This record gives sequence, structure tokens and C-alpha cells, in this order.
Amino acid sequence: MSIAEAAVSDAEADLLFADLIDQPALVLAVSGGPDSTALMLLAARWRKRHRRGPKLMAVTVDHGLRPEARREAAAVKRLAAHLGVPHRTLRWTGVKPTSGLQEKAREARYRLIAVAAARAGATCVLTAHTLDDQAETILIRMTRGSGLTGLAGMARVRPLAADRTERAASAFLVRPFLDLPKSRLVATLRSAKVASANDPSNLDPRFTRVRMRGLMPALAGEGLDARRFALLARRARRAEATIEFAVDAAAAALSDGLWPTRGPIVFPEAGFARLPAEVALRLLGRSVTQVGDEGPVELGKLEALAQALAVAVARRARFRRTLAGAVVTLHGGRLVVERAPSRRNRGRGPASGRPAGRKPAQFAAQR
Repeated sequence: MSIAEAAVSDAEADLLFADLIDQPALVLAVSGGPDSTALMLLAARWRKRHRRGPKLMAVTVDHGLRPEARREAAAVKRLAAHLGVPHRTLRWTGVKPTSGLQEKAREARYRLIAVAAARAGATCVLTAHTLDDQAETILIRMTRGSGLTGLAGMARVRPLAADRTERAASAFLVRPFLDLPKSRLVATLRSAKVASANDPSNLDPRFTRVRMRGLMPALAGEGLDARRFALLARRARRAEATIEFAVDAAAAALSDGLWPTRGPIVFPEAGFARLPAEVALRLLGRSVTQVGDEGPVELGKLEALAQALAVAVARRARFRRTLAGAVVTLHGGRLVVERAPSRRNRGRGPASGRPAGRKPAQFAAQR
């Protein structure tokens, strides 16, 4: 038996969950598929091996999109009871979108799970994303012209907000299996004689991820397998950390004290113009996301704004343009980013502050 086909051992599971032992509670996102079922099985076994540790709760989201979903949730509940793990089924109600269904379903799933985690007193939600999922995610982002942040792939830990408009996360999303191939989770279930469900949408070519998954065997034949994609992600993440460090330093050098939520955020034109292009782009993106009210900044639109700004600086011309609910102005040797006028912003309370340069949770200019 090859390593890729071996079940995950108790010793490996102890390492995978080691940094979670002191958490008060953990929520396990379990759809009933093989990956998430293996997550619940391994987490339950891990918890039983230790005298102390977090409480576990499994949650299953029924999106109301397939008649089989209710039966699959019931199967998860039975297995959870057998493993001694409390379980809840959450339902996505209301009218379903006709386009972008998978993305909207994912957003709804995380929103529901984040609320459940808050009620359970859990600060961490565990998902069963694997090495294969990481590779597919990077490939999808490459096809969409992603920046460096996107090529860094999925992080093992990231903030999880109950709503995408929230600036503060209510919990953290943890992916303990990102370095494991899916085949090892399947082997773990086979070894334990535990059944799992198969979602037919995972074979539906209407969905981008399914089409990308179909390309993986051919790419692997050319040497670009899941581990190569993961290597790219690690190297991109390393470069990403370096650039973000430089942006932090630039923010501290060019601005004083707190960045007010509504602005204005002010930079000296000369100092901003001397920044390396990527650092300037990200600093501009941070400030626009900080004071704007229209969500994450799209990379392409941010790049267009930065290019137009660079032309204005070179020509020593005045500049004024809006993006994502913020207005960027260049005049009198100062670059100013402030909230754009908007009817829906009238009557809101006073602005709060954030340390200069600190990244808002929803900044996604490089995704």
C-alpha cells in the first residue's frame, strides 16, 4: 500500500489537531461526504484519547437544493451520536439564486456555521479541505487572473465572519487536512468501515470546480500535480508575508496614529510616489477598503485606479476618483482617501479608529 492510500494514524491525527487542544469548543463542518466524515471520525477519536480538550459539535447545512440532503444530514447525526459528538442540522431557507449558486451556497453555509459556533462558544470551525481542494482552488484562481494573494491558496487558519460585511470575525476557520490528499481520508473511512455520502453536484460540469478537477489528471501527467500546486502556494505565501510586512512599514512611515473608519486617510504625495509599485498598490487598497462602504476592493479596479493615480503624480496634475465607496484625491502634495458621499450613510454614528495600516478583515484586493 502506498503512503497516499494509507489511513491517517492516531499519531498523525494528534499532530493535525495539536494546536487546538486548548480551545474551549470546536465546531466540525460535516456535510456527510467522505472528507468531512473523516474529519468527524478523526476528531472524535482524537478527543477521546486525551483527558482534557475542547468540546466538539458537528453541524450539517441542508441547503435545500437536493431532496437527498435531509437524509444525508440524518445519517451524519446518527454517526455523530455513535461517536459521542453532539450534532445540529442547519437549513438555508428562502429563495435560491439562479446564478452563482455554489458561491452563494458557500456564503450561506459559512454564515450559518459562524452563528452556530458563536452560540456554542466555539472560536474555531474545522473544515475538511484537502491537498486536492487546495490545488483546485489555486487552478481556479489562476484562470481568473488572480494576484499573489490568490496564488497563496487557502490558509490553514483564516478569520470567519458571520456575514461578509462584518469587519470583525466571529470565529476562525481551521483546515487541518490541507497537506493530506483526499485518498488518505477515503482510506481512513474504509479502514474504519464507515460509510459516507456522494454529492452528485461534485460531478456536474456546470460548476467551475468540477471542470477544474477534470483537468487535474492531465496536469499531473505533466508534473503539475496537487503537491506542486501546494508548493507554489507555500512560496507565494512566503512572498506575500514579505510584501505585507513592507506595506505595514510603509503605512507606519507615511501616516500617523489611527486610521479613522470613515477617513480621511492622508499620505504625503512624495513619500507615496517613492514606494515600490506593489507596496503602493496594497497600501492604497487597504485605505480604500478601510473607509469605503462597498465591500472588498476588486484587484483589476484597484490596479486601474493606481495606474491613473501614477499618471497624475507624474504630470503633477490634480486627481479625484471614487472606488468601492471611497474617494481618492490628489491635491496640494497630499493623497487623501475618504468616504464617498452616500445617502445610505447619513445619520450613522461617529467613526471609530484602527491603527494605521492594519488590514481590514474583508480586504481582498489581491484575491
